[in-house]
Amino acid sequence: MEEVKFSERDYLWDFKNSYEWMQRVRKGLPPLIISVAITGGVQGKEMNPNLPETRDEQVEQAYEAYKVGASVVHIHARRPDDPSKVSSDPSVFREINGLIRGKCPDIIINNSTGGGPGLSLEEKMAGIYANPELASLNCGPFVTRMTLPPRKPPLRGRDQEVHRDVCTPITYGDTERYAQAMLENGVKPELEVYHPGQFWIVNNLIGKNLIQKPYLIQLVMGFQTGSYPTPKNLLALIDELPPSSIFEVIGVGNFQVPMIAMAIILGGNVRTGMEDTIYYRKGQLCDSNAELVERVVRLARELNRDVATPMQARKMLGISLKPSTY
Repeated sequence: MEEVKFSERDYLWDFKNSYEWMQRVRKGLPPLIISVAITGGVQGKEMNPNLPETRDEQVEQAYEAYKVGASVVHIHARRPDDPSKVSSDPSVFREINGLIRGKCPDIIINNSTGGGPGLSLEEKMAGIYANPELASLNCGPFVTRMTLPPRKPPLRGRDQEVHRDVCTPITYGDTERYAQAMLENGVKPELEVYHPGQFWIVNNLIGKNLIQKPYLIQLVMGFQTGSYPTPKNLLALIDELPPSSIFEVIGVGNFQVPMIAMAIILGGNVRTGMEDTIYYRKGQLCDSNAELVERVVRLARELNRDVATPMQARKMLGISLKPSTY
């Protein structure tokens, strides 16, 4: 097993303290954890033909992203009979998880509980019961409006344009239920925070001992009805982080590169992938998830951040150094 050569003090620090940040820069900021969200639960091949939907496509793209630097893979299982829709079957998640583990021996497996349109809370919890090491936990409701084009043959699934104008609900009690299930199943929550008010939820979970240190908090920048993806707003969210937190930043769509660059500079971690953007640059669709990971690796190296190996990421996140099995 790979030796992990740094201590907790190297990566758990007060991100709000400017003087400590300067000291960290002089010494060297901690290794950068790169998470890749390969698929998502909404858009599909009708938006970008390179987005992986089927089990085998997801496994192959996870492997390619792992080879170039991703230490965490975030998974939305799709229905085998209709890959335009997400699955609420733990066995489908478990099969994908197992195949990814077979090709990526130490990658950290992170299952979604955000699911997709139309799923109940119970259905969204399916990924928790498929033995992941991490699972997302949305910390509040959000409102979205979008239009998805029809899926044309040979794509399976809906064949008409779909308009959605919905509020995705979640309550204090719902987040407690998610956290309790994760605690009971040995899964570390990845707390998805879309705006500062959702730290009420985070602190409630901490106060009830439903989540354990270090707290993994993902700041989602640019999602509808979340914080606007500006430098000022990202800094404001970082100011709200509870002690003993590790933060990760998502930049949605056009804002992915600037938000990722800020996270790298500030000592945080990042998520990329085709769940968050289907474009590599304006007018150019992504070829693969690996292409997006490679860009983050290049940015990190230019900004003097080492890229964390999966074993380093495991220690930083406080999860087992022994990878999950299926």
